Amino acid sequence: MKSSINFSNLKSDFPAGLVVFLVALPLCLGAALASGAPLISGIIAGVVGGIVIGLVSGSQLGVSGPAAGLTVIVLNAITEIGAFDSFLLTVVLAGVIQIILGALKAGVIGYYFPSSVIKGMLTAIGIIIILKQIPHVAGIDKDYEGDEAFAQKDGENTFSELLNITEFFNEGALVIGVISILVLILWDQNFIKKNKLLGIIPGPLIAVLLGILLNSGLGILPANFHLQSNHLVSLPVAGSISEFSGLLAFPNFAAISNPLIWKTAFVIAIVASLETLLSVEATDKLDPQSRITPTNRELVAQGTGNIVSGLLGGIPVTQVIVRSSANILAGGKSQMSTVIHGLILLICTLSIPSMLNLIPLASLAAVLIMVGYKLAKPSVFKTMFKEGPDQFIPFVVTVAAVVFTDLLTGIGVGTLVAMIYILYTNYKGSMSVVRDKNNVLIQFNKDIFYFNKSELMQNLAALNSGDIVLIDGTRTTFIDHDIFLTLEEFQAEAKSRHINIEFKNIKRRKLNYRKSDGIVSKTLISQ
Repeated sequence: MKSSINFSNLKSDFPAGLVVFLVALPLCLGAALASGAPLISGIIAGVVGGIVIGLVSGSQLGVSGPAAGLTVIVLNAITEIGAFDSFLLTVVLAGVIQIILGALKAGVIGYYFPSSVIKGMLTAIGIIIILKQIPHVAGIDKDYEGDEAFAQKDGENTFSELLNITEFFNEGALVIGVISILVLILWDQNFIKKNKLLGIIPGPLIAVLLGILLNSGLGILPANFHLQSNHLVSLPVAGSISEFSGLLAFPNFAAISNPLIWKTAFVIAIVASLETLLSVEATDKLDPQSRITPTNRELVAQGTGNIVSGLLGGIPVTQVIVRSSANILAGGKSQMSTVIHGLILLICTLSIPSMLNLIPLASLAAVLIMVGYKLAKPSVFKTMFKEGPDQFIPFVVTVAAVVFTDLLTGIGVGTLVAMIYILYTNYKGSMSVVRDKNNVLIQFNKDIFYFNKSELMQNLAALNSGDIVLIDGTRTTFIDHDIFLTLEEFQAEAKSRHINIEFKNIKRRKLNYRKSDGIVSKTLISQ
């Protein structure tokens, strides 16, 4: 499988990769912390997601790494299995299963999610990012970075955590966070973008460097302005590559006969694949060039990534929406940006971990808030409203469901509402009745399913004695078996009610004519 990596867009891909690195760093650590895994395992997963999957994937702008949606599964699995090295075997096996799913062309599942639901998911993620990162801007870091669920592990929820700001905020973090947001807003202005020098420097990099400088100066202020270690990036520090290699863990293949290992592997493979396919759909919709990701190849790429991640001691990876969105919004053009982010993550972890640990979480939270705002602009709601209720209702329901539950549950609710709306609109306009004295036309306007049976029976019951009825199926390509049975039952009744009934283009059945008591009836007979 050839990679489509090229260097022609390096001018755009390098700064985008740098921005994605700044976004990914706290998210990788947060996912590992929430999963009960060693922090280095989150970094390993991020590096693999960037370099390995970036080289194998056909997604031009998608970025992979450890995902918040898997943290509960990973935490429970590590606890139940009892050994981290045995858990790593489940990650490897999950990767094998994903490759098999790709070979079986299971990637087609991603095409069955309505666009209104995908847009709702993107908007909801934007809202969640903003709501979840506001406490981090204020120095409240009890909840791990990257949490997307409404109910938090610290006993709070998305909204109750916001109420803690007035009581528990850290003055120094708040100063750094607010200044970082202002810098990012400034850097997004056209006069900065058009400047030959300033325009090539990513705003998030400026915000992070300024955050480090501000933190170093806060020491001269009162103690309540000082940032503690929990307000900063907390990356495992290794003095050399050999020390770093000592942090790695490797799977215990002796546990392969344990049924729990296989059960967990299948769960991880299915959930990771669903999250990946959802992210692929969302990323493709954000892509300015409207490129389409080969979903089966993406499953193979994700499987390859999980095999490598598990072999090196990393937690599971999926394609992730937040990092992919950050990549697109930062101007990424090709897969090179995701590979670059993985390389920067690897190089910085090996060479300057102590320097990375000087970065205030408030500055990184500011970067994420700007990403969230661009995903959930008020104009998005206005645009969806103009597209009509069949798009707006599933969109709004998906937004609310994702915000108040979690990603997969919210998508499920949104998709269900979209399906119900489709059924309702199909039911509502499925047939029409036109009467001219005793001549009646019952027109099937679209394909007729079993749930249209009630409306058909009501229309047939409203016919009068002596009516001449034509039931026209010209506009249909499918008529449900229950509808045929209903028509056949009515024919027997029509005789006693002295109703003449005729059929036109009722497909997949033929009509048998017979005369009885002066009334022409036509019996539906299966072909």
